[in-house]
Amino acid sequence: MTRTSREVRLAARPVGEPGAEHFDLVRTEVPELREGQVLVRNTWMSVDPYMRGRMDDAPSYLPPFELGAPLEGSAVGEVVESTSDVPVGAVVTHFLGWREYAVLDAAAVTVVDTALAPPRAYLGVLGTPGLTAYAALTRVAPVRPGDVVFVSAAAGAVGSVAGRVARELGAARVVGSAGGPAKTRKLSDFGYDAAIDHREGDLPGQLATAAPDGVDVYLDAVGGDHLEAAIGAARTGARIALVGAVAQYNLVEPPPGPRNLYEVAKKEISMRGMLVTSHFDLFGEYVGAAARWLADGSLRAEETVVDGVERAPEALLGVLRGANTGKMLVRLGDR
Repeated sequence: MTRTSREVRLAARPVGEPGAEHFDLVRTEVPELREGQVLVRNTWMSVDPYMRGRMDDAPSYLPPFELGAPLEGSAVGEVVESTSDVPVGAVVTHFLGWREYAVLDAAAVTVVDTALAPPRAYLGVLGTPGLTAYAALTRVAPVRPGDVVFVSAAAGAVGSVAGRVARELGAARVVGSAGGPAKTRKLSDFGYDAAIDHREGDLPGQLATAAPDGVDVYLDAVGGDHLEAAIGAARTGARIALVGAVAQYNLVEPPPGPRNLYEVAKKEISMRGMLVTSHFDLFGEYVGAAARWLADGSLRAEETVVDGVERAPEALLGVLRGANTGKMLVRLGDR
């Protein structure tokens, strides 16, 4: 019997903010397995802000999505056929999301321990978003006991983990920025002492109130006004980890840089960019720690779930607009 699968393909490259017209939903036949391969029925897939950059035909740390081809991204699913040593029934993570079934070489999948956490956790709190928070605050802009830590996009996939990581590393005060009262109310669940609603304006003033003695560490996932405010509030010798700039992903023209960039020199601030792919050596260490925090309840795996591969574009657009609390996930199924 021929098996079919629905997949989302890139229909056109957006200029500015993408819309539904930039995606196509296509039903296709699943190819037969070659030796050493597995067929995975995807059950969950991830959408992440970095995917917006791959919709452009521009050089970056990952190649652009191809026009007319399915998009890619992290997914988790069950092996339903195998011509390899990965057994049928194994739950695996891989990078061929945006489709209901995926054929992969066995070397391209990772078997996960579902006794440790539910499968979907390996796309969020135990996946690259969690690792991003951990690597940023342990290696790129390390938190020291007694530090004041500021995190932007604090209710997102990375930020919802970063608050707890900062707390576990000995931060004296952890301040988070999020958009709207519903999100800011959640930040105390994620380990934050104070919440800033950036939609209320006067970000420097709000940050001065939340961290009156200044900031030692800033995890930047937004850029723009958040980075400028963090530089203004930074103490001498502060550390800044640049992990994203979601505020500018849909802009047609690049925004101006922070107007107070010279403060970086005057305050001897260390500002360092990071790609999570450069820190995969920390995965085992992080998952071990995060599993303990999940078990004792100190780390919460918050998720926003959208159902059906056909709604994956909607989920991505939602992430870019800040519609998610915690990790945005798409739940898939047999169709």
